[in-house]
Amino acid sequence: MGSIGSTTPSMHDDSLVAFDSLAIQHKKVTAAFNGGSISADGGLLLLRQAERRFGVSAILAKCIRDRRERAQISHQIDEMLLLRMLAIACGNEDADDCDALRCEPLFKLVVGRAPESGEALCWQPTISRLGNMPSIIEAARMTAAHAPSCHSTGRDGTSHSASRCRPIS
Repeated sequence: MGSIGSTTPSMHDDSLVAFDSLAIQHKKVTAAFNGGSISADGGLLLLRQAERRFGVSAILAKCIRDRRERAQISHQIDEMLLLRMLAIACGNEDADDCDALRCEPLFKLVVGRAPESGEALCWQPTISRLGNMPSIIEAARMTAAHAPSCHSTGRDGTSHSASRCRPIS
């Protein structure tokens, strides 16, 4: 059997594209794989806008007493809650996924850190401790704060406003 020469670029050569002369409606299409830091989770920007409007992570964080040593705290509760909620919304439901997401530029950006130079977000052990942090009473407060997140109207037509946690000291 003779050697067959390949006209297709090597799988390891990410600078060449097999369809260099592709055009759609007389517009040249160019593909490049040197985009730098990119993310497949562009929906995070919309979720961040919703979070800014409704403040769910801050509301829920107020329901939890932070029992950690102040000198040892690197990540605030509302930041950890936001990371966890955003991860789940993007299909990363396992706490283990936070290890991969903690340095992801877009996740860092929406949580409030600089995408490239900002400190990494919390990792899986911290997220797991967060899940075990609230007491039964605090978990009930979180549920009460979360459930009526919008104004509702009762059967009698009266308006019921959302219940919010007061900060625990």
